[in-house]
Amino acid sequence: MIQSPLNYIGGKFKLLPQILPLFPNNIHTFVDLFCGGANVGINVNCKSVILNDINQYIIGIIKTFKELEKKEIFENINNIISKFNLSDVSKNGYDFYGCNSSNGVGQYNKNAFLKLKKYFNQLQIINNQYYIILYVLIVYSFNNQIRFNKKGEFNLPVGKRDFNTKMQKKLNDFIDRLKQIDCKFSSFDFCNINITDKNDFVYVDPPYLITCATYNEQGGWNEIIEKSLYNYLDSLNLQGIKFALSNVLSSKGKINYILRDWLDKNHQFTCHHLNYNYSNSNYQTSGRLLGSDEVLITNY
Repeated sequence: MIQSPLNYIGGKFKLLPQILPLFPNNIHTFVDLFCGGANVGINVNCKSVILNDINQYIIGIIKTFKELEKKEIFENINNIISKFNLSDVSKNGYDFYGCNSSNGVGQYNKNAFLKLKKYFNQLQIINNQYYIILYVLIVYSFNNQIRFNKKGEFNLPVGKRDFNTKMQKKLNDFIDRLKQIDCKFSSFDFCNINITDKNDFVYVDPPYLITCATYNEQGGWNEIIEKSLYNYLDSLNLQGIKFALSNVLSSKGKINYILRDWLDKNHQFTCHHLNYNYSNSNYQTSGRLLGSDEVLITNY
């Protein structure tokens, strides 16, 4: 299985062995409605994939990886690293930068990262180069996350890692897979995605209402949108279109009553309880999302 080079909050890579066997066979078009880093979409056996996410930045990055030649992508990344004097541990090692693996290269990269961030936030033209620069920012940022403030500025601090061998391999393998599959991209609100073909399959991994991730900041996902999503899924079900919904019924003492009530009204749906800990998320407690009931809900 191929892991996304984008460490998107709530990414499902570790859940793939549990999720993929629950998907239908003979999928024509796989619609990844909230694709995030595309961990699910690029690993599904189907004829074509639609990767959709309302976050235009993440769609722009993945689309750039699809469109440009792999050699050009890596050359551009390395040129940016060199131009802004960022660390390159894979080439020089930690000692060269007066650092070690435990503490990382954050202290060395701090000023260079701030210069790159300022340069990026001043860019006026949005093109493939823009998204490659954004990807480099993400690689060198805290927890490899992606976050913008209300002004539309990338605002994460520097992280402790760089474009190391592991990150290079993730990107290399991800690009190879993107080149192999028939893939289309969109950045629409889910309610504007019209699906009518019964051979299509819709995977839904929305922001989780009861967790404290970055996508719930700045008035993001809320109860009104949550209810709208379930109405949307009800309409798919009435059309005979198969879907699977990832979500949590409970988390750290909180219960998603809207989701629970919706399930109670749809006894024909199947609720699969999954086993997973969000060890790479920034809203964990002692490395775990304690008391979380992660589920996959299917209408088949």
